[in-house]
Amino acid sequence: MRQICLVAVLSMSLATPALTETAPKEVQFHEGKVEASLSGQPGDPANGIKVMTTAALGNCVACHTIAALPEVQFPGDIAPPLDGVADRWSEAELRGIVANAKMTFDGSFMPAFYKTEGFIRPGGGYSGKAPDGDLPPILTGQQIEDVVAYLLTLKE
Repeated sequence: MRQICLVAVLSMSLATPALTETAPKEVQFHEGKVEASLSGQPGDPANGIKVMTTAALGNCVACHTIAALPEVQFPGDIAPPLDGVADRWSEAELRGIVANAKMTFDGSFMPAFYKTEGFIRPGGGYSGKAPDGDLPPILTGQQIEDVVAYLLTLKE
């Protein structure tokens, strides 16, 4: 019985961060800025690098170059370099851009990483049919915070 209680407490403690995340539909944009943390937790720059350089996650380096990450192979150059981005944008502006760049740059081809409605996603399993039910955002609120934390380290 004690083991069951311990497992239940551990499970609940691991789920707690997800419960405190702001839902994508409830994010408040003000002139492209998102002032409040999406997760209620500080971001981790090391995890931000992982999100930005992992193809199955944010994969920011598919479009952006980052001189501070010379080990990235074949970085993209179709979007602005991220060098010095922390000198150009505030934390709230960066959070808004990563969550949904279209709120700042109308017509941007950058994906909305924290959006779940208002667009058509490709079919499930290459079937050509839209998947059933709600889909999660591309990144979690905490992953957005991690990316923003790393971006804030990129100064000239």
